[in-house]
Amino acid sequence: MNTSKKIVCLGGGIGTVNLITGLKTLTDSLTVVASMADEGGSSGRLRRMYNILPPGDLVSCMSALIPNTDQNSKKLLMYRFPGDRYGKDEDLGGHKLGNLMMVAMRDLTGNFNDAVEMFREMFHITGTILPATEESVSISAETIEGKIIHGEETIDLGRYQGKRILEKVFLHPENPHVSEKVLTSLSEANTIIAGPGDLYTTLLPVMITPLITEAFKKSSAQKVFIVNVANKPFETKDYSVSHYIHAVIKHLGEFPFDTVVVNNNYEIEIPKKYKYTYVHVDTAEIEKLGCTAKIVEADLVDDHFPLYHNSEKLARTIEQIV
Repeated sequence: MNTSKKIVCLGGGIGTVNLITGLKTLTDSLTVVASMADEGGSSGRLRRMYNILPPGDLVSCMSALIPNTDQNSKKLLMYRFPGDRYGKDEDLGGHKLGNLMMVAMRDLTGNFNDAVEMFREMFHITGTILPATEESVSISAETIEGKIIHGEETIDLGRYQGKRILEKVFLHPENPHVSEKVLTSLSEANTIIAGPGDLYTTLLPVMITPLITEAFKKSSAQKVFIVNVANKPFETKDYSVSHYIHAVIKHLGEFPFDTVVVNNNYEIEIPKKYKYTYVHVDTAEIEKLGCTAKIVEADLVDDHFPLYHNSEKLARTIEQIV
């Protein structure tokens, strides 16, 4: 692959971390546009306590892009203090050190974007990490019963009554500010990749941001959608590939991707305690949706933790596509 190709990744969660861990060896121009809808755990607590954009996904992505020769810095940034990550806002326990450093850097620089740049320079991070919006956003979701659920953490963890099957997700405010850096990265990209990641609480909150939606659709870049290896119990229970495609169509009015990447190795047993299930390809249902995207199937599963992609396998597959 041409290492000068500009690749932009939409998402920000653990799926994006696994993706860019492999991609960083393939390109010198890698950008991540991370959701700012995170309200749970350490990020949510810091967001409420210090009126800061949620730092967790940005920190995780930047840690993934630290040079492989500096594993100690990565371990330091990802160190989580003992305690409940969902504990009281003012408690130290459960916080990730890198998140706390982002708060300190924001205070030192007076600006969140400058704090991100300070973070990148201090740890010699290659690639560009951008918040999807210049302000914190929140999300709500409608279930198939018509119930409206508020908050990323509540939606993600299924902390509500009724059928935990989601119909649609909404952004608040509806049209948040987006930086010119994000819009420029999309317009100049050679390849834009969405996923893997939590469909309703990470990926769609980025993709339905109006200015990002517009720039994404206008971009002449090759567009790749990576389907999760396994379904989360409360977000995408029993989803097949067609359900992911249908969800995108429902939110964007179309499926604007050229290629869909799917894992096809289901041989490794997923531990029952996680309550996850593999995502399967259902070709007939995909065709019924009128989807013309190329479906690329490969063994992408992490042999040691089959909820997620293996970074090296995924990178090799993406290299063949782009």
